[in-house]
Amino acid sequence: MAAPSGDMFSFCSEPGKVGGLVEVRFIDKVKGRGLFAKKAICKGENIFIERPLVSAQFLWNALYKYRAPACEYCLRSLETAEENARRLSGNASLLLPHPEQCSIRPELHQACPRCQVMYCSTECRRAALEQYHQVLCLGQSRDDLEHPLNKLQEAWRSMHYPPETASIMLMARMVAIVKQVEAQDKGHWLSIFSQLCSRTASEQEEQIAHKLLGEKFQGQLESLRNLFTAALYDDHLSRWFSPEGFRSLFALVGTNGQGIGTSSLSQWVHGCDALELPVQPREQLDAYIDQLYKDIETETGDFLNCEGSGLFLLQSSCNHSCFPNAEASFPDNNFLLHLTALSDITAGEEICISYLDCCQRERSRHSRHKILRENYLFVCSCPKCHSQADDPDVTSEEEEEEGDGETEGDDLEDEMTDV
Repeated sequence: MAAPSGDMFSFCSEPGKVGGLVEVRFIDKVKGRGLFAKKAICKGENIFIERPLVSAQFLWNALYKYRAPACEYCLRSLETAEENARRLSGNASLLLPHPEQCSIRPELHQACPRCQVMYCSTECRRAALEQYHQVLCLGQSRDDLEHPLNKLQEAWRSMHYPPETASIMLMARMVAIVKQVEAQDKGHWLSIFSQLCSRTASEQEEQIAHKLLGEKFQGQLESLRNLFTAALYDDHLSRWFSPEGFRSLFALVGTNGQGIGTSSLSQWVHGCDALELPVQPREQLDAYIDQLYKDIETETGDFLNCEGSGLFLLQSSCNHSCFPNAEASFPDNNFLLHLTALSDITAGEEICISYLDCCQRERSRHSRHKILRENYLFVCSCPKCHSQADDPDVTSEEEEEEGDGETEGDDLEDEMTDV
């Protein structure tokens, strides 16, 4: 398997050689690498589109109420927009207007002939088989609860309940990729993955494990390592299976994993928004969509997307800012990450995204630092934080009410985003 390439992916696998609008530079030992503009970029411009080195759907997401949740390779939603809307709203008779705006083509879907996992196309089935699925295909053992891979996945589900923020199968696919490639290419892929390696100390790696697994993380991490080894061990990757190496691999996924959300309904809505309609039909369609989302919120809440995570080599070079000049999204209803400029960016300027959601970015400097320190193991020094350096190290009145009784050493809150 060669490094990801092609006209859809405006990046190269080697830092500093990405071409196009950006380049990767080493900043310092604290921040490591950063992504910088090679030329001026306008607000709204697509900076690059990137395919992940590896991605995987969350395991609970793959089970919960889904007939065929997402393509096993590219994470594209396999439900039509109407099927998606019916499930989310709880209305089995719902009919969407403008069905031509749905991009899902069920007639193109294919299953692995051995284990029956689903793909959105022949191309995705072949790509998965060529890259990692030969190692991970369960064949006739798909429903065998004693199969090592099934035991690993069930153990993960029992330790990491929704809302999910990572998947053990992301690590499994990393192993499978290296196991499947020719001997001469194994070093190449190990080098690529090493570019993502966490620079965290052992106590910080334990903090990440604690965050993902909870109070009993030490015993659970060792249990996962034993199951991971039984299912996937390979001599070329022996360090990944050692206690220290597995913990580092766990930290790598925890700190570099980018959340991926896909939705056929969302694509249908975007298609409807782009329709040129007379005033009255436009108002009727907008009102219909507004009511649909209200019905979905009542029935399903916030869990609207097929969700997973991926490791993106170029995007992982983007450092955080509490006032970002770029953002990542997945408008193609698959794993292709689009990085888009939120403001004009000058040549030589660092391109930064935010690891915090919109609400978290509006909180006090003290609160933002607490979230970033606990989830990403650094203290932010972006221009926004610098301008608020003289603010008191206290949260807002609302945050104080939410945090009554908490101290710095209390259990970590469930505030991790996009990891």
